[in-house]
Amino acid sequence: MSNSKPGRTAAILGYCTILGCFIAITMNMEPKNAFARLHIRQAFGIHLIYHALATYFNLTNMEVLPIWSILWVIYLFGVCYGLFYAIKNREQLLPWLGANFQKWFTFIP
Repeated sequence: MSNSKPGRTAAILGYCTILGCFIAITMNMEPKNAFARLHIRQAFGIHLIYHALATYFNLTNMEVLPIWSILWVIYLFGVCYGLFYAIKNREQLLPWLGANFQKWFTFIP
């Protein structure tokens, strides 16, 4: 593992769950790492959008299987896409929303 980037563990942990994302944020507080920051912001955005839409669908009684299936597919695509590039040690933004996540979540160190 001598060729792994610093911050790789925090970057990978951010994609695990929303709790893993918060742990990764605290891990990246002291030795701030740009690689980890990019992936943590991406993961935070994926988790935030998923949980916001899931809450909205529950509150509006939109319990239609195709909507949930589409939401899950998009969520899993985002997590797998980001996790793949975090494991590969590459700074790759998510399609469509990746650049916006970097602008919106500047409070993440």
